[in-house]
Amino acid sequence: MGHAKSVIYLDNQSTTRVDPRVVAVMLPYFTQHYGNPSSNSHALGWEAKEAVDQSRQVIAHGLRVDSREICFTSGATESNNLALRGVLRRKRSRGRHVITFATEHKAVLDPLRSMQQTGECELTILPVQTQGADSPGLVDLDQLRDSIRDDTVLVSVMLVNNEMGAIQPLAEICELCHERDVWVHSDATQALGKIPLNLKELGVDLASFSAHKLYGPKGIGCLYVRKGSPAIRLQPMLEGGGQEFGLRSGTLNSPGIVGFAEAVRVAIDELSGEWDRICSLQLRFWTKLQQVVQDVLLNGPPLSNQANAALRIPHNLNVAFRWVDGETLMLNMPRLAVSSGSACNSTNPQPSHVLQALGVDDDLVRGSLRFGFGRFNQEWEIDDAVDMLAENVAKLRKSSSMS
Repeated sequence: MGHAKSVIYLDNQSTTRVDPRVVAVMLPYFTQHYGNPSSNSHALGWEAKEAVDQSRQVIAHGLRVDSREICFTSGATESNNLALRGVLRRKRSRGRHVITFATEHKAVLDPLRSMQQTGECELTILPVQTQGADSPGLVDLDQLRDSIRDDTVLVSVMLVNNEMGAIQPLAEICELCHERDVWVHSDATQALGKIPLNLKELGVDLASFSAHKLYGPKGIGCLYVRKGSPAIRLQPMLEGGGQEFGLRSGTLNSPGIVGFAEAVRVAIDELSGEWDRICSLQLRFWTKLQQVVQDVLLNGPPLSNQANAALRIPHNLNVAFRWVDGETLMLNMPRLAVSSGSACNSTNPQPSHVLQALGVDDDLVRGSLRFGFGRFNQEWEIDDAVDMLAENVAKLRKSSSMS
């Protein structure tokens, strides 16, 4: 072992450690180039604006879009709200019907349910394929096709699910929706830096991102808003100075934007090699875990090591431990940082809505942990984590059988 005091961080779907290369490019924008990018009357403002413009281009290039299609926000939650509320509050003539899925992030489901209650939208929440199906966690395209109505204006679907790592067939969804003149929004923040992304090829109209999911700083993200015809016009949520093409007023977070761009650059440069490395960590973890712990089940799609044929990202494993309470298991392993369900929903003690949508029974949902593998994880951490799990699962099962 030899690493007794080290905390092993396997919660990289919740957030990631900021890469030192990202920190290095951010620091000068706190102390040297600290001007307001909107200040156009002096050199410090010009420097900041140039840094923001260059960063916007880097991020746009990484997504294969035009820089004018990138609107900076505080992160994917704000981007989701801007996309959903922005569309529904502007595009009234066609209708107000929205389709989304039961496994979406709360940052999509909650604003849509809120607008449903106020009468701003009519909402259809579709199920996904359940455990035991060919592609558990993935949408049923035929069901989506049948659910589109004449007054449907928008479909919102995650590209990569944050709890089970499922990769949705976004290109096919976009093609299907565009045949019916329906726009598509995707919360794609778990995809950026993990799988190759070309938003133009995918055909998506709106897409949300956060820097802190790919080794960048917290509090910065963006919304991609497709230019062209038919034009997408959004109602802004924040009004004031008219920044970000009038979509999102407020002084821009220059250090965060610079860090976001560097995080995107690094992640895309290292993407293919990192995919292979993370695949090997995932396979090592799952193989060893099955060898030393009985009655463990994989939630979501099956494993794959081929990026072009994958149903899930290798960075995520959601595992159910039969006859064990996941929260208790976590509390017994303070050296192991993982999540039970979604960390973004940790204020709500209810069982994971994503795993319930997969058809996982409540006892297994409560016995599930999410392991997120990332850039800074090493093989010894995988081995130590499995050892800790084996020891503590055995203890908990023994105590529960005696009680």
